[in-house]
Amino acid sequence: MAGTRPITLALAGDVMLGRLVNRAIALYGPAYPWGDLLPLLAQADLTVINLECVITRHTRPWRRTPKVFHFRADPIAIETLKLAGVDAVTLANNHVLDYEVEGLLEMLRLLDENNIAHAGAGANREQASQPAILTAGGWRIAVLAYTDNEPGWAARENAPGTNYAPVSMEPRNLAEIARSIQRARGEADLVIFSNHWGPNMRERPTKLFRDFAHAILDAGADVYLGHSAHIFQGIEIYQGKPLIYDAGDFVDDYAVDPVLRNDRALLFWLALDSKGMQTLDLIPCLIEACQVNRARGDELKAVAQRVQSLSAEFQTRIEAQDDRLSISLPRVG
Repeated sequence: MAGTRPITLALAGDVMLGRLVNRAIALYGPAYPWGDLLPLLAQADLTVINLECVITRHTRPWRRTPKVFHFRADPIAIETLKLAGVDAVTLANNHVLDYEVEGLLEMLRLLDENNIAHAGAGANREQASQPAILTAGGWRIAVLAYTDNEPGWAARENAPGTNYAPVSMEPRNLAEIARSIQRARGEADLVIFSNHWGPNMRERPTKLFRDFAHAILDAGADVYLGHSAHIFQGIEIYQGKPLIYDAGDFVDDYAVDPVLRNDRALLFWLALDSKGMQTLDLIPCLIEACQVNRARGDELKAVAQRVQSLSAEFQTRIEAQDDRLSISLPRVG
């Protein structure tokens, strides 16, 4: 790992800007979904999120196979991303084709026109599998994005779709992913593996998911960034590398489970210096009224206690530091 100066990466889980969030943007402006987090996000050198909707003018929803939820945001949502300084979005998820191929292709064009990098979906298999390459402070960061959701949406040689891979320890599956990681490693100092995987509302990963994530880091990825469960899970430090099994939601309009509390969120703040990854800070947040804000008071304590407890199951120690939590990463190599 190398760089001319220390940098920080802001990482978040699912950002859904459709439905009621889309309406709030129209009423209150494109900055609305970020609440009081904009000054903090402005401090990050690079910001990466999972975009859990389609940004498009197309209004014909996917009907070729049964699907309950369709998430669409108007093109003004591109300004929402830009105001937060979002540098890259991952698109390998179960909503990127909610408004058919036309919606996906328009979104890809809008992202390109506004210099927002993307990974995980494309006009064909080759494009969908390409990493997003980000640069800051002399660093090159590769973001690879995969999903095990909606296998029928997998991109093909001449057909748009997602970068699909099952959660499987089958050697051929792992070997193909490992080749992609090594290609990304050849282009970058640090590789982030983003995966929209697994079922909703699960507090803990299964053994298969743990084994799969370990294999991905063994194959050369530096950071595992999972999402899809709508709630954050525990964090493991594996071979000195941060393994975020599920980052949870970050912006949405979803109904709140009174027990699992999917409105409690985390922003992940990864610090890099000349020796590599230094710390992973966690900033507790709360999603309310289609907006994310920093958690305070009892909510701050509740988020902290939950992530500390879940992470302790992986022997991960998380220190409380005022309004954030911190994990010191061991130096590797």
